[in-house]
Formats: sequence, C-alpha cells, structure tokens
Amino acid sequence: MSAIRVLPELLINQIAAGEVIERPASALKEMLENSLDAGAQAVGVELAGGGIRQISVTDDGAGIAGDELKLALARHATSKIASLDDLEHVASLGFRGEALASIASVSRMELTSRRSDDRHAHRITAEGPALGNAEPATLARGTRIDVRELYFNTPARRKFLKSEQTEYAHCEEAFRRIALARPDVAFSLSHNGRLRFQLKPQAPAARIAALLGEDFGAGALAVEESGGQIALRGAISSPAHAKGTRDAQYFFVNGRCVRDKLVAHAIRQAYADVLHHDRHPAFVLFLDIDPQLVDVNVHPAKAEVRFRDSRAVHQFIFHALHKALARSAGEAAPLPAAPSPAAAPAIPHFRSQAPMPLGIAQPAAAYETMFAPRPSPAANDIAIAAPAPPPPVLPPSGDEHPLGYALAQLAGIYILAENRDGLVIVDMHAAHERIMYERLKAALDGRAIPMQPLLVPAHFAADALDVATAEDEREALQDLGFDVAPAGPAALVVRGVPALLADADVQALTLDVLHEVREYGASRIATERRNELLGTMACHAAVRANRKLTLPEMNALLRDMEATERSGQCNHGRPTWRAIGIAELDRLFRRGE
Repeated sequence: MSAIRVLPELLINQIAAGEVIERPASALKEMLENSLDAGAQAVGVELAGGGIRQISVTDDGAGIAGDELKLALARHATSKIASLDDLEHVASLGFRGEALASIASVSRMELTSRRSDDRHAHRITAEGPALGNAEPATLARGTRIDVRELYFNTPARRKFLKSEQTEYAHCEEAFRRIALARPDVAFSLSHNGRLRFQLKPQAPAARIAALLGEDFGAGALAVEESGGQIALRGAISSPAHAKGTRDAQYFFVNGRCVRDKLVAHAIRQAYADVLHHDRHPAFVLFLDIDPQLVDVNVHPAKAEVRFRDSRAVHQFIFHALHKALARSAGEAAPLPAAPSPAAAPAIPHFRSQAPMPLGIAQPAAAYETMFAPRPSPAANDIAIAAPAPPPPVLPPSGDEHPLGYALAQLAGIYILAENRDGLVIVDMHAAHERIMYERLKAALDGRAIPMQPLLVPAHFAADALDVATAEDEREALQDLGFDVAPAGPAALVVRGVPALLADADVQALTLDVLHEVREYGASRIATERRNELLGTMACHAAVRANRKLTLPEMNALLRDMEATERSGQCNHGRPTWRAIGIAELDRLFRRGE
C-alpha cells in the first residue's frame, strides 16, 4: 500500500470540480449566482459551443479589488461568510468559495474586474495549474469572467459531455431559473453570436410570462401567503391550464432554485382533488423562510435543502396552494387537514391516450351464449347487460375462473363480475396497468422491447431539453422500443413506439419517457429506475376511465388478470379487485331474518 500523502492543490480543485461543475450549465449557474451576490443589476451571458467552448458572464456588480483577484481563484476563499454563525444565517446564493477555483482548474479562465472607485480594472488569467498575476485592464464597473475550453485538461471528463445542442439546452435552463428568481435584474443570453433572450427589469408576472410563455401567464393564479417566519408567493396554473409534462415547475427557497420531495408532495396534495391524474401543475413559487430554519449546505451544487421543521413547511405550502385553488373555484368550504408528508404515498402521474384494444381471450361467440347483447349505457352511466335467458350453470369449483364472468360496467371505471362465491369488482385501469407492466418487464428482460413502426410518423413541438435528450439517448430509447429523433431545434418526430403501446397517445407517452430519461439518466433508467419507467409506460397503455367495454373485452381482461403474476395490485400498490360474497350480500339486505 502506498504511503499517505497530501494531494496537490490542482488535483484537489479538479476533484471539487467533478462534484460542483458537472457540465457547462453548472459553471454558468455558479457564475450567475456570483453576479447576483455582488449586487448586479444587469447581467450578460455569451455562450459558444453550448458552453463547452466559451462561457462569458459580464455584470455591473460591486467588483473585486485588483489585489484580491488571485484570492478569488483560491479554494475556500469567500467574502460571504466568516464563521459558523454566518453559515447558519447565510442569505447569499454562494458561500463555500469553491466555484471559481473549481472552474479555473478545468478551463482557461480570464477574470477581469473593477470597483466603482478604482481608476481602472484589473485582469488575471488561469490555465489549469498556471495562475498569472493581476495586470491593468479596461472594463466598466463590475466583473467579466471568460471561461474557455471547459475540461480541456481532463479529457476523460470532457468525453462525457453531450452534444452542443444538449449542453446549450441545460445552460438555457440554468439561465431561466436565475432570471425567474430575480425579475428586478436585467439579463441577456446569446449563443454562437445569436441573441436568445433580452430581459429588462420587470414585474414578476411579466418575467414569468417572458420566460414560460403567455399561456402560463394567462392561466396563472397568484399565491401570496405569510405567517411568522415563513412566506410563500408566486404563481401556479389553474387546473384548467395544467400541462401534460412536469417541465414548467420552479420552486425557490430564499431565492435559490431547489428540488425537494417534501415540497413536491405538498404541491401534489394541494392539487389532488382538482387535477386529473394525467395532468401536471405548472408553478413558479418563492418560499421565503428564516435562514436559521433551513440548511442549504446539504448538496454539492446547493440544489437541495433540508428544513428544520419539515412537517410545518409541508402544511404551510399545502394550505397556501389549496386556498389559491379554492379562490379560483369560488369555494367557501374550510380547508381540509394537510396530509402528513411521512404517511402520504407518492401519487403516480397518468396521461391521456387513445384507448388500447384488449385482446380477446376467448371467442366472442362463447360469451354470446351466456349473455345477451349489451345495450347503450344508461343515464346513470351503468352499462348493464339486457335481460337474458337463465344463466348457464357455472363449472365445478376446480375449473371455475376465480374472477368469474363479467356482468356490467359501473361508472366507466369498474367491471362487475360474478363468480361462484358472489360479486367481484375490478378497477379496470389498475388491473390493465398491472398486466401491461408485467408484459413490458418480460419484453425488456428479453433484451429490448419490440418496436412497432408508425404508419404515419408523429411530429410535435418539444422544448430544447427534450430534443437534446432524444438526440443523445437514441440508443437507450431504442432499447425501450422508441424511434424518436429531432425534427428541428424545437420539434420531434416519432417513427416507432413499443409494440405493446402502439395505441397510446404517442406525444404524451414520448414526452413522459424523455422526461424520465433526462431526469435520471440512461444508466439509472437501466438499473434502479427501470421499474418506475416501465410503470409510466404501462400507465399509458392501460384502458382509461369512461371507456365503454364490451362484455367480451371485460371477460378478456379478467382472463388476462388470472394469467398475470401479482395482478391483485397495480404497480403503484393499489388493489385491482375486491370480492363480496353472497353471505355478505345477504347480510346487507337482511335476508333470512
């Protein structure tokens, strides 16, 4: 075993860069946060090659003294905190003093800055381990940081970067988050010399509309709630303006954009009674909380936080959003108790789709001898078989199908069936979802899911990140049964989908799968997230509520359930069927008394 040694400073910085500077967007985020912490009122961003070749950020902030430029590129050197007490009350976006040192260690950097009372600016250059001396330069008040050839000296890391289009899409998303957080600041963004965004200081609602589109602004509900050391403000989409994807969701804690499972659960619960499962709320929300009540030092990129009293925060968010949604519907009912974040299960998300034909397990004629033709649904939405000749004698117990034979469909959701013991009630969507989930698992275990070419390719609009994901993860998507490719900077074309899902809504299915792949990465999708993704796909394939099934289709579903493992629960853990015996029915109607 080698002797213990202290690592060189450059290697320490490069290790830190691997944690903090995952891609160009990570570097851009850190640089923008430094500009805002410096009090900038105008910030300009120039990118080249998706940020791989160049990231330049210019601001009009306080600037850095010439004799402190070297220190600005040293690790753990910062002007934002000086003690543990400062860390526990941190209000700035940055505080560790690692970002600039990490970026400089894996790029060619030039840092130029000037304070308002300085006679001229100063510039310092860094190229990996080589750090120059500060020298006079020309710049108005503020700071300019030029970062070129990111990861030029760590080729193993650079090869993991994606295409220029993908990296630019991530940079644009980082820019959007920062610009949403500070509508009082002017921002601009250009890529390869082309201006993409020019944002002047504006009201929060105008900034949201500028970055997320007028549609969001038109259907947004204002949120404004405060109490004690916590306040929530921003905008959420009304249920009628919910989206088919989860992309337009931004949550800020003390100005910092974060991801938090507790927050996500509180928002889902607030929408639970007013939003169909296949839709997702859009929101831009700002939680202002006493810094002592939240720990921001729990993630290398500061993308996660930890609340001291998570239950109180969960309930506050839930009630604030519920009130906003209630006002939009003119409700006057008192607020319900907020569900416990620990006890409440995660809610699966579903999407609309075209109905998928069920295979017929037995010839239709076999059922016609047992049931008369099915009439049109009655006004109360119960589809009942017409009066028929006396039913045939059920087969002996050992041969009887455990789930029996279909009698009717209730409310477009449940199948009512009769077996020897009494009544069987089946949730048709949950049951079919389990069947499709198991079939998809079996197909993927056979190496890849068979693809069904589309007779007419599906073309639809998509955001830059979806397009980039389709381009970069094409092989992984093909393993899942998708033939999807960019059809321009903001459009996709789908030429094939999994054969088992050929009748699903192609656009909704594809966007959902792209979001999962983008969020978790192809490697995680192939391992720990595999079943979650297949569950999402199965949900698209399952029959929808309010689809009227014929009796042969109902019986086919019952036979498929009997042939499917774990068909008693859907892949979200809910029961798919319940039985009510004749004895229990007799007790309900007090027969024999």
